Amino acid sequence: MKVRKAIIPCAGFGTRFLPATKVVPKELFPIVDTPALSYIVEEAAQSGIEEILIVISPQKEDVKRLFRPNEALNEQLKSVGKQLEYELANKDYGVKISFGVQEKMNGNGMVLMVGREFVGDEPFAVLFGDDVMYTGEKAPVTKQLIDAYEKTGGKTIVGCQCPPEEIARRCGVMVVGNSVDDKITEVRGIIEKPKAALPSKLVSLGRYILTSDIFDMLQKAPVKSGEVYLTDAISLLAEKTGNVYACEFEARRYDIGNKQGFLEAAIEYALRRDEMRDGLTAYLKSLKLD
Repeated sequence: MKVRKAIIPCAGFGTRFLPATKVVPKELFPIVDTPALSYIVEEAAQSGIEEILIVISPQKEDVKRLFRPNEALNEQLKSVGKQLEYELANKDYGVKISFGVQEKMNGNGMVLMVGREFVGDEPFAVLFGDDVMYTGEKAPVTKQLIDAYEKTGGKTIVGCQCPPEEIARRCGVMVVGNSVDDKITEVRGIIEKPKAALPSKLVSLGRYILTSDIFDMLQKAPVKSGEVYLTDAISLLAEKTGNVYACEFEARRYDIGNKQGFLEAAIEYALRRDEMRDGLTAYLKSLKLD
C-alpha cells in the first residue's frame, strides 16, 4: 500500500526555549527566514506525501497561521508590486494540510493517537517537529524511508543514524538482527535512553514509516511518568511480529529542540545561500569575543 499520509507532531511546550516559546511556538522559529516547520512540510511533500496532519496543543493555534492567507499582508504586498514576497507569504506546499489537537501532554506515542482516524488502515510517515534534515542533492529522508518500506514489503521503518554515544544515550537505540543491505537492518527491540552498554550504534532520530498496527501497540505500551513513548510501542511490535526494520538515512540532521542545534541550523543554512555566504563567513572569521 502506498504511503500517502504523514503526521507531524508539534504539541510540545518547547520549555528549553523559554521565554520565547511562551508566545511563539518553537516550530515557527525561523531558520534564517523560513519557519522550521516549513522545512519539515517540504520534506514530506517532496517525498510524495499527499496529506499531512499537524498535531498541535491547545496553546499552539498560531501554527495554523503559517498555512493560511494573511489578507492584510497580501493586500499590502499586491499594492506595492512585491510579487516575490507575495509568493513567499502564500507558499503552496502541494499537499493537503489539516490539524489535530493533543489535549493532554501524555507522550510522543499518544500524540499519534490523535491521528488514528486520519490514518485509517493506511501506512503513514511520522516527521517529528524537532528534527530538520538537510539532504542537498540526495532524496529527502522521508523518501529514503519510503523506499526502504517498499523494499521490505511494507514493514515498519525506523529512521536511524549512528551519532556519538552521548547523543545515543538520550535516544532510542536499536537491538538489531539480520541486515537486508548496508542501509536496512532488522530490529528486534528498542532500548530508550540506555544506561548499560549500547545494543548497537543505530539510533532512532525523528523519522518513521509506520503501519496502522502501531495503534494497538501504543495502547499496550508501558506508561512511564505519565507518558507513552513511540519507541516502546515500536519495540513491542518488533517483538510480537518481527516486522520492524531500521533504515540508516543520509542527511545532516539538526536537533532544533535544543539551542545549539537550532543555532547550527541557522548558521549552516545561511552559509548555503549565495547572497549571505561571503558576508557571514567574513563576520564569523572576524569574531573576537571577550
